[in-house]
Amino acid sequence: MQETRQNKIARLLQKELSVIFQEQTRAMHGVMVSVTRVKISPDLSICTAYLSIFPSEKGEELLQNIEKSSQQIRYALGQRVRHQLRIVPELRFFIDDSLDYIERIDELLKK
Repeated sequence: MQETRQNKIARLLQKELSVIFQEQTRAMHGVMVSVTRVKISPDLSICTAYLSIFPSEKGEELLQNIEKSSQQIRYALGQRVRHQLRIVPELRFFIDDSLDYIERIDELLKK
């Protein structure tokens, strides 16, 4: 039962974080941040979000900026989910480099 609730909350947080990042990166032309996966701890206190950043060369720089502004992102998330969740979880962000890995494998297979 707990796992079902975790999955529902993870999907909700993924959707709302995606909207927040879409709004924040709208002014930055040529940059796209998408939330590929969200995991939430069993006690619903820690949210781990995996981000796919395009272009990938700016990935580390953007991740550092996102981590610096994580409190503002958490506040914006709290405003969006205040009627669904009692406590807004702590946010942790990681780069999801699976697309880069797939491209690298494709290049190796072509050779």
